[in-house]
Amino acid sequence: MNLINSPSVIIHLNPRDNVGVASKAVPKDIPIDKKGTLAQENIDAGHKVALTHIKNGETVFKYGQLIGLAARDIDPGEHVHTHNLTMIELSSSLEDFQPHQKTVTVSHSRTFQGYQRADGSVGTRNYIGILSTVNCSATVAKAAADVLNQSGELSQMGFDGVVAITHGSGCAMNTDSEGFAFLERVIAGYAQHPNFAFVLIIGLGCETNQVKTLVKRKGLEDASRLAYFNIQDAGGTRTSIKTACDHIMQMATQHGQQQRTPASLEHLVVALQCGGSDGYSGITANPALGHAADLIVQHGGSVILAETPEIYGAENLLIDRSINENVAQKLLDRITWWKHYTEINGAELNNNPSPGNKAGGLSTILEKSLGAVAKGGTSSLNDVLLYAEKMTTRGFNFMDSPGYDPISVTGQIASGSNVVCFTTGRGSVSGFKPAPCLKLATNTSMYEKMHEDMDINCGVIVDGTDSVESVGEQIFERIIAIASGDMSASESLGYGNNEFVPWLVGAVT
Repeated sequence: MNLINSPSVIIHLNPRDNVGVASKAVPKDIPIDKKGTLAQENIDAGHKVALTHIKNGETVFKYGQLIGLAARDIDPGEHVHTHNLTMIELSSSLEDFQPHQKTVTVSHSRTFQGYQRADGSVGTRNYIGILSTVNCSATVAKAAADVLNQSGELSQMGFDGVVAITHGSGCAMNTDSEGFAFLERVIAGYAQHPNFAFVLIIGLGCETNQVKTLVKRKGLEDASRLAYFNIQDAGGTRTSIKTACDHIMQMATQHGQQQRTPASLEHLVVALQCGGSDGYSGITANPALGHAADLIVQHGGSVILAETPEIYGAENLLIDRSINENVAQKLLDRITWWKHYTEINGAELNNNPSPGNKAGGLSTILEKSLGAVAKGGTSSLNDVLLYAEKMTTRGFNFMDSPGYDPISVTGQIASGSNVVCFTTGRGSVSGFKPAPCLKLATNTSMYEKMHEDMDINCGVIVDGTDSVESVGEQIFERIIAIASGDMSASESLGYGNNEFVPWLVGAVT
């Protein structure tokens, strides 16, 4: 697909496609092809238009892939969207499965400037974390962080600041439930994250999520980078805030001044995420990020794709890239789990995209999933992780998570991501401390409206002034620059303190 200098207002992505995508708003009666076919109605930018006559029940193709069935006869030039396109249930299997050759590192030449940690990991930021085990200790954690950040002493010592990692859970949970396992994995992942120089964990004392149990079960007993206490033992709120500040200052003094040093890209782990998608997501930002992801893997680094409901219908593309049957089966197991989970909660996995997605031109979850998978590039799929499970295999990984961005990114960071790349067509205003987040705009119109929140405009691809590969290389270089200390747009605006959202599954009693 090469859109540079493309004169057409309609983008034909694949010879197999019977729909095209409007590169800009197309008024009624404007020709949409060389044959002189006229638009039968106004077509919004990013929306689909029929290129041929499509009979009721016939398959509709975009990207050369099935995105649904015609719900009625559709004439050439007619708008194709939720009013005349219906979903179809798909299923994947491992019949005739063939392992994909593992993508190998082709170069170790690139480095970034990072913070070397004692366990061999490398941080892209040098924050200090205060983690709450339960909602009841959140106020103390936030208050202590505010006191320390306002004093300015830690910034003079070379730290990027103190981040309070708080949440609304931690008690009234079954300790044998999936939800409790998710919470433990998330907190442990953040506690060991290389973007934290060290952490302090604060509990209340009587909660289900006991801090001593968590520390012991998750192997967090390294006193050089972790301390913890309970508010009930410390003596109350004001005393606990002072205790927290004293702990942090003592540990900061022990750690001393830290400097960035060169590190190979094998220490770079990038979370691949999208939100507020539109009809351009699968054409511009997602494939450009996919190209950048391939470059990271080729240079020895790692990327983590997530959001299981948003690969549904396109999971076969990932199965075909799995390095062995075990990896492929793990992915299918996650799809099976989600089908059961949505069924028992009165929902369905093949539901339509969100209202914002629909307004942007996406009609079915299959269409959205095909665009979402493009973020993962073309590298071999080396492992499938449970939610917030620590990544152990370098290269391209998939992590199970909901499609809700804060929950998904929280899990990716817990798994080890030290940079986040977030594609958006409708606009997004979030950050994810302790990991810096790059925002990639899918279209020029939104980029110009929200340029202060965006890092790169991928809309130039559909504008016809740049290519997917060239923009992907720009993303790759920007990731390295931000990993080395450049500030992302969301960081410059102060985002990242409110997006820690662990996945809550199961009954609260």
